[in-house]
Amino acid sequence: MTDTRSRTVSAHHHATRHHGRLNRRAALASIAVATLLLALKIWAAISTGSLAMLGSLADTGLDLVASLSTLLGVSIAAIPDDANHRFGHGKAEALAAMFQVVLISLSAIGLAFRAVGQMFGHGGVEDPGAGIAVSVVAIGATLALVAYQHHVIRRTRSLAIATDHVHYRADLVLNLAVIAALAIDHWGHVQGADAVFALGIAGWLGWGAWNASQDAIEQLMDHEWPLEKRERFLAVAARHPALRGIHDLRTRTSGHRDFVQFHVWVDGAMTVTEAHRVMDEVEAALSQEFPGTEILIHPDPEGLVDEVSFAAQDLLAAGSDDESPALAAQGGPKI
Repeated sequence: MTDTRSRTVSAHHHATRHHGRLNRRAALASIAVATLLLALKIWAAISTGSLAMLGSLADTGLDLVASLSTLLGVSIAAIPDDANHRFGHGKAEALAAMFQVVLISLSAIGLAFRAVGQMFGHGGVEDPGAGIAVSVVAIGATLALVAYQHHVIRRTRSLAIATDHVHYRADLVLNLAVIAALAIDHWGHVQGADAVFALGIAGWLGWGAWNASQDAIEQLMDHEWPLEKRERFLAVAARHPALRGIHDLRTRTSGHRDFVQFHVWVDGAMTVTEAHRVMDEVEAALSQEFPGTEILIHPDPEGLVDEVSFAAQDLLAAGSDDESPALAAQGGPKI
């Protein structure tokens, strides 16, 4: 497996550097947009006195801090493997994403308290035109940023950029809500509309924070791949005629990189050289179907069982109704 593994390692390093450049550009674009909008919304919040605009300002301020943390996270994640981090630095993205979640949650809680307080305070806003104009500019700039982030995410699968992307998509709704709050409060003379919209924005931010946290937690906890992806992986491995079974499959994702390790049963009469050739061929086939994945295969003589529970079950043996009980035991839903 030496030639295949050396090519795989070289490809990993090249992909890590390329993805790192794309992710850093996306993070810098987020910082530029957040800085521009922060300056505009400070002026608009002062001009209008709107709590909804103040909430949008707070969110943009946190956007800037979150984008800075994203830049730090993707920069660290782009560092190649070293002697102390043999699996790379990809989890720095998950940590950056969790930091963003904390900031978004604090923003939502603070805005909700302010909204409830204003419901029992003063009423209307002043100069809604300034707030509406700034919100329109914010929508245009955010649309451009979201489109660029989407392009980068499709190529790098960056968790940190994806979390930033979710936040900025929520900002589009937030800015539309600010426009509606200003118009209804000032021209519709509906008392408390600004506070109600601010409370809705707080709920939206909280929901976004919850959703954004799930992928980051799964990466940090080394969650297994989805069942469909694991079954596709097993189907490719099973094509090799020398494999008598597969067990103890373990999968995880760190940043943009996937890692897999598993045991295979082969003919116990095989020599080490023959077994090495088979493993090399299996790894080459899997690398074609799952590029960029780091694969570790351990051969066992057929019949040897040195694991317990589901780790000892043959993942190529279908259960009743073509169900894979071993995969279900590893966390996948029943088919």
